[in-house]
Amino acid sequence: MSDIHSDTPRPDASSTDLGPTLSGQERPDPAGVGRSTRRRVVGASFIGNFVEWFDYAVYGYLAVTIAAVFFPDTDRQTALLATFGLFAVSFLVRPLGGFFWGHIGDKIGRRTALSWSILIMSLATFCIALLPSYNTIGIWAPLLLLLLRVVQGFSASGEYAGASAFLVEYAPANRRGLYAAVVPASTASGLLLGSLIAAVLTGVLDTGQMESWGWRLPFLLAAPMGLIGRYIRTKLEDTPAFQELAAEDEVIKAPIRDLFVNYWRPLLIATGAVLLNAVGFYVILSYMPTYLSEEIGLSQTKSYIATTVALATYIGFILLTGLASDRFGRKKVLISASVLFVLFTVPAFMLLDTTSFAVILLVQIVLGAMLTLNDGTLPSFLAELFPTKNRYSGFAVSFNLSNALFGGTAPFVATLLIQQTGSKLAPGFYLMAAAVISLIAVAAARETSRDALRHR
Repeated sequence: MSDIHSDTPRPDASSTDLGPTLSGQERPDPAGVGRSTRRRVVGASFIGNFVEWFDYAVYGYLAVTIAAVFFPDTDRQTALLATFGLFAVSFLVRPLGGFFWGHIGDKIGRRTALSWSILIMSLATFCIALLPSYNTIGIWAPLLLLLLRVVQGFSASGEYAGASAFLVEYAPANRRGLYAAVVPASTASGLLLGSLIAAVLTGVLDTGQMESWGWRLPFLLAAPMGLIGRYIRTKLEDTPAFQELAAEDEVIKAPIRDLFVNYWRPLLIATGAVLLNAVGFYVILSYMPTYLSEEIGLSQTKSYIATTVALATYIGFILLTGLASDRFGRKKVLISASVLFVLFTVPAFMLLDTTSFAVILLVQIVLGAMLTLNDGTLPSFLAELFPTKNRYSGFAVSFNLSNALFGGTAPFVATLLIQQTGSKLAPGFYLMAAAVISLIAVAAARETSRDALRHR
């Protein structure tokens, strides 16, 4: 991580082996960016994304309790399907959010989009903590929950893409993978805190206390954390790449239209490449505690502990993956991730159905490590596929479209597949299919790690 804090200006790609000779449409690395600026950029991106995804993940980790609070007394699997159904529906708004935040980020600026997205997310999450239960207001309880989940989805759709573009545009060319890996590392850190809090709450509170007031506590943290994140972001300048674009009066009025007309091929590649991330992230890091407790029979506390340990190792692995993608290239690392998931996902799920907690823990760590090969490389890969003028839009649309169709629905589909097939291995086969599609998409892409960032 020492390279992130380097003060030494990096030479541009025309004078190094990092990329081809610069054309008139390409730009060298950001010059004159000092150590303190880069440190603040990394810190602001980490903290803001951390807050957003802690807010978003708490719902998934407390799904069993939320099902009991917001839905009528039915069998547990039906209630879980309803809870994950709301989780999935909130994702349907994410492509719309991707269009909106992409337009704002490419036309007005990355900082503006990121500052507002975190504020909206935190407010919606805080309001969830104040909702009455189904027993209090009936059908209005899940309807209000759905409304706030939609607001969360709309907000989150601008976060991951914006933070990735922000870091890539500040990074030296030979460290863009490492810089961008900060985004999934911060996402996992938000999940880690959510998992820790869920483990503590389920460990010290009984079922009645959890359903009465315990589940509300992590949602209440959203307001102060969100205000801190927004404050830090408003103190940063926009990226050198966007400022240069604005200074040259080359900011386009309709970045989304330009994206679909002139960059439809990289958009298709990006959407396919995201599929493994979309399904894998929500199955392995969000749905897994529910799977272990409801399908395998592990206690809720042990399920959260296993996921917490896996998340902690995931964070370390993901930064190493960012470095590896800088060294070996984005395509090689992304293809390796897909191949590993095709070969080992189903055997891993077979091993989860064991009485040994140590084996379950080891399997989760291995699955998380495999996922980092995709997750740690994807942000830089997606950002590099598009030019500065529609980088935010291209990333946001492809990432959120794939997540809306396959990521947010992953817990619901996994639960439904188990119910329909009677097989606990069904989520593993679903994850394998996602890996195959991502493999095809990445294979069709060009290597981007050695190229200078295109201006237009």
